[in-house]
Amino acid sequence: MFTGIVEELGEVTAVEELGDASRFRLRGPKVTAGAQHGDSIAVNGVCLTVVEHEGEEFTADVMAETLKRSSLGALATGSRVNLERPTAVGGRLGGHIVQGHVDGTGAILARTPSEHWEIVKVSFPDGLGRYVVEKGSITVDGVSLTVVEAGPDWFTISLIPTTLALTTLGTKQPGEPVNLEVDVIAKYVERLLAHGGEAAR
Repeated sequence: MFTGIVEELGEVTAVEELGDASRFRLRGPKVTAGAQHGDSIAVNGVCLTVVEHEGEEFTADVMAETLKRSSLGALATGSRVNLERPTAVGGRLGGHIVQGHVDGTGAILARTPSEHWEIVKVSFPDGLGRYVVEKGSITVDGVSLTVVEAGPDWFTISLIPTTLALTTLGTKQPGEPVNLEVDVIAKYVERLLAHGGEAAR
């Protein structure tokens, strides 16, 4: 489990194409400190498994399903990425409950700078609209954020200077893809209510 509080900006140091899969090598001094084979690290909001670890770098295999559902396939050597280690049991939940299981990809539609923050408009794919609510939580490229305004196929987020400086959201431009993860609790509630209705009938 993650919280969507990005720990550091990492970098893709190598990408190896493996047919319908890819192997990524990534650098992140903080998230690799103490990392072991089999550990999980969120990369732009996608939960990946550490296959190899050496120094400040780790390797992760990305299967076809992950490439299809996320924007990781667009990464290349030199790409900057948001990195986060799993939440330690008993730690503070600084963001919200995040699984690292991407629900779909959207795109940056517009950026409106202000004196101390920036409003960013993001699109979302069909099927996610019912989970995107004003003042609700959403994860964009692994960053836990609050929805400012929710439209029929878009939402806006307000980015503070820290988020702009310490995550990839500070440099993403209109047209660029982002990974989206909606609130898992809302999905469970929806599923339980659906099954409860069937049982009642």
